[in-house]
Order: sequence, then structure tokens, then C-alpha cells
Amino acid sequence: QVQLVESGGGLVQAGGSLRLSCVGSGLIFSTWTMGWFRQAPGKEREFVAGISQGGSLTYYADSVKGRFTISRDDAKNTVYLLMNPLKPEDTAVYYCASQRINYAYTQTTSSADFGSWGQGTQVTVSS
Repeated sequence: QVQLVESGGGLVQAGGSLRLSCVGSGLIFSTWTMGWFRQAPGKEREFVAGISQGGSLTYYADSVKGRFTISRDDAKNTVYLLMNPLKPEDTAVYYCASQRINYAYTQTTSSADFGSWGQGTQVTVSS
């Protein structure tokens, strides 16, 4: 059974930084394209960033490009999201997810193309 567990969320002032982590189990982690999504209150879940198997390819939502960095350490079955600088509009629950098909890489931003999800970690940015 695939399990993804996020951590690293919290309360931070605008301009500050956070690094989220997502540890995977029950899957051959290195074979999956991974992504981060977020959902703010009253809004739909939106794509944030994605990273290919091996970590050589990344893609981002325009709203976070230049501020957020996605990376992975397959030896630790972990994907990271470094967020800096943070803005109040980044406040949301952040989720990591794996794409539905392993050994494949697409720059999809649709949540429907991601099959396994973590429980989420809250990020709150104060102004």
C-alpha cells in the first residue's frame, strides 16, 4: 500500500521560508514522477510543482516560479519543496502526490493524473 507523508508546514511571516518534505513508502519511489499541490480555503486544489524520476526535470506553476524549488532524494524516498520567499497568498494545505503511471514523465498539472496522495501539511503565511 502506497503511503505518502508530508511534514514541515507551519506559521511563517511573509518573506520567510519553509521546506516541506514528503516521505514515500510502499512504492519504488525512484520510478515515479512526484508533485506538490495546494488547496486554500474555499478554493480548488491547484498544482504547485513537479519533478521527474531522477530529478533532472522540474516544472512549476507560474505563481511560484522563481520562489519555490522542488527536489528529491531517492535514497531517502523523499521529495522536498523549498518555499522562499513566502507570500500570504501561499497560505494553504500542501499535498504531495505521485503520478498515476510510473517510469513516465509528463508536465501535467491536473490532479486527476496523480494517483496517490498524502494527508497534507498546513502552511500559513502572515502579512
